[in-house]
Amino acid sequence: MKAENFNFHSYLARIGFEGAASADLATLKRLMLRQLFSVPFENLDVQAGKVVSLVPEEIYTKIVERGRGGYCYEVNGLFAMALASLGVAYQFVAARPMTYPVRRPKTHMAIVATIEGEQWLFDLGFGSFGIREPINLGWIDREIRQGFDTFGLFLNPDGNYLLQSITDDSWKNLYEFNLSPQEWVDFEPANYLNSTHPDSIFVRSLMVVLQTPSGKELLNGNSFKSVSEGRSLEREVTQEEIPRLLKEKFSLNVSEWGEDPLAK
Repeated sequence: MKAENFNFHSYLARIGFEGAASADLATLKRLMLRQLFSVPFENLDVQAGKVVSLVPEEIYTKIVERGRGGYCYEVNGLFAMALASLGVAYQFVAARPMTYPVRRPKTHMAIVATIEGEQWLFDLGFGSFGIREPINLGWIDREIRQGFDTFGLFLNPDGNYLLQSITDDSWKNLYEFNLSPQEWVDFEPANYLNSTHPDSIFVRSLMVVLQTPSGKELLNGNSFKSVSEGRSLEREVTQEEIPRLLKEKFSLNVSEWGEDPLAK
C-alpha cells in the first residue's frame, strides 16, 4: 500500500538522491543507502509517550515533510512506498528479533523484493545492527561483507531464514523470518507492544541511529557513540546536550516540532 500523499520526487529530495531512479538493482541499492544516510532510526515519539502511527499517509508526512525518522515500520514502510512508485514487486515479512536473552515474538518488519526474478532482503530499520545493502535470499551460508560489517544468511532446520552478523569474532543472531506475506494491519499488535510495553527497548530508552559513509552515529539513552571504519568512540552526554546532538548529528531539530519530543 502506498500513501495517497506520497510524492516520489519529494522523497528523493528528502534522502538527497541525485540522478534518474529506476527499478534496477543498482538504483535500489543507492536508494537504500541514501535513505540510511539521511533518515535516522529513532523512537522519539515512543519516548514522548505516543503510539507510533502505521497510517502510510502519516508516516510519509512525518519523515518526508517534517524531516523526522522512525523505527522499523516507518522507515521500511516509507521505502516500500518508494518501491511501489517504481513498480517493484515486494512483500513485508515479519521477523523475530534474536538479539535478546529471551525468545521474542515476531515484532520486526522487513521487506523482500523481487528484482529481475530474484528475491532480495531489504531492511532499513534494524537500528545499529542493520544491513546497509540488500541481501539476495540465494546467498546462503556465505560471508556477506558490507563496509566494515560482515553478515550471513542461513536456513534453520524449520526452513526459516536466519540473519547473523560477526561481532567480537563470532556469529551472532540478528533475526529470523519466513516468506509468509504480511500486511500493514498484521503489524498493529507488534507496534502497540513496541510503543507501550514497559519491557520494550523503545519505551525504556531513547534510541537514535544514523548510518554514515564510514560507519554510524548512535545515541542510546545518555550514551553517544560514533563508529568509523570499525573503530568507535563513546561518551556520556547530559540530558541538556541531547537536543543539540539530535540536531547536529542526526539532523533532527527539536524546536521545529513546537514541543519537547521527550516530554511525556
